[in-house]
Amino acid sequence: MKNTFFSLVGTVLILALTGWPYLGVKASDLPDYKNPQLPIEKRVEDLLSRMTLEEKVAQLQCYVRADALRKIGPQGIGGLGCILRPYSAKEAAERLNEIQSFMVKQTRLGIPILMHDEALHGLLGNKATSFPQSIAMAATWDPELVYEEAKAIATEVKSRGIRQVLSPTINIARDIRWGRTEETYGEDPYLTSRMAVAFCKAFEEMGVVTTPKHYAANIGDGGRDSNPVHFSERLMREIYLPAFEACVREAGARSIMSAYNSYDGTPCSSNKWLLTDLLRKEWGFQGFVVSDYGAVSGIMYMHHTAGTEKETAAQALSAGLDVELPNVEMYGDALLEAVKEGLVSEEILNESVRRVLRVKFQLGLFENPFADPTEAERVNDSPEHRALARKAGQKAIVLLKNEGDVLPLSKGIKSIAVIGPLANTVRLGGYSGWGMKTVSLVEGIQNAVPNAKIYSAPGVASLDAMGYPPIPSEYLFTPDGKQNGLLGEYYDNPKLEGKPTLVRIDKNIEFAWGDGSPDPKLKPDRFSIRWTGKLKAPVSGSYRLIAVT
Repeated sequence: MKNTFFSLVGTVLILALTGWPYLGVKASDLPDYKNPQLPIEKRVEDLLSRMTLEEKVAQLQCYVRADALRKIGPQGIGGLGCILRPYSAKEAAERLNEIQSFMVKQTRLGIPILMHDEALHGLLGNKATSFPQSIAMAATWDPELVYEEAKAIATEVKSRGIRQVLSPTINIARDIRWGRTEETYGEDPYLTSRMAVAFCKAFEEMGVVTTPKHYAANIGDGGRDSNPVHFSERLMREIYLPAFEACVREAGARSIMSAYNSYDGTPCSSNKWLLTDLLRKEWGFQGFVVSDYGAVSGIMYMHHTAGTEKETAAQALSAGLDVELPNVEMYGDALLEAVKEGLVSEEILNESVRRVLRVKFQLGLFENPFADPTEAERVNDSPEHRALARKAGQKAIVLLKNEGDVLPLSKGIKSIAVIGPLANTVRLGGYSGWGMKTVSLVEGIQNAVPNAKIYSAPGVASLDAMGYPPIPSEYLFTPDGKQNGLLGEYYDNPKLEGKPTLVRIDKNIEFAWGDGSPDPKLKPDRFSIRWTGKLKAPVSGSYRLIAVT
């Protein structure tokens, strides 16, 4: 089915080239919020005064699924995220233009969206330049290089019409067992602060909103991600909060992402001390707070500090959490009802909407929300950016040992053995894009010493290399033994409670829903499944079964 959002290219090109969506109209004849000659605060208040309750709530909503675009009604929506990833730079800019054109022309007030994505060490997208991961950049001890790198990333991001990045990750990594250590600038709060400020400054100067995350201290005992923390306030202020404060005070970060975990018993996403008292009243933060993906729902489903969706929405908004990511769960009907029933005041809602609108005006989205597809194609993965990535990679390398002067490699060397699971596989790091030219370790060494014989072996087995395929359906049977596969009972809650919303036979248990859902009847990432049936081995013997999540 052709998407109506992607059918307005001709109109969009004219608007994008002029940078002025109100052709033939004098600024003085426009509503105040559409008049760029007026102060931003006046424009914010004028627009807010025209908005219905539904339109206000919509500005605090987001979707990251392309099919959800069809759900956007005349009230519009605040933001979209990640839906441009499959496209080349040029195609992404074209798609963005079509979406923005729809928002400007087809919604009642014509409020443009704020498109977001990940850009930790390069845009997470098709054919964007990939730079060294954050932990490698920390090893350079060079904030100026981080600033230069971030400028390049911001150029590519903005060229596609993406105006908010969910980066950088500035948690303090003090337990190597934490699986996201690579995303950080390491264990030192001062070094992390300097690198984070350089990163955020570069993006903000380019007109791309940064979102330092995860606020705050999201590493529990034993390196457990997003587990509860019970640190003293002094420890928080000395170790885990300085980088966030620096990003706000020095770099002008215009967004912050709340964390999944609780701090001292209160979820970070409904923690008034973190989101309002400290962030806004003490540090002077003027931007908007977004939730980590699904963190608002986690108030109810993971932390159990709210009993209903209405209470969940009210707790989060009252504490100072402005925008729910990634999809509409608690900031939909639940938030509307919470406001109508007085669980949270409309003035608190208004303040959150002001924060979102203010940033959209600051970015100039009401004047020109469009991107230039030709420019996007030119700057993404450009020779200049690839050269900068190479420079950063060279500076990030830390040589710990060089026994026997193995390095640099001698041109006369006859053979080299490269041992490791990534010898022939290029892994760029978490939140990496794809589609660009990469060089494996074996290829790189062969290029350096073309006359040498290069041997490689994985050394240790990985799950992929060990070859554990999904169990074929011919060995799986429903409880009654009449069909191949397992009986799947899908519940619209995470606790297998009540009657299943969906019952079906699943031939194999091999799914990758991510933040999505197996069926429109089920809320994304908020469902549970019970599979029942029998496994019949082809022959008697010992078997090893594994589960990978």
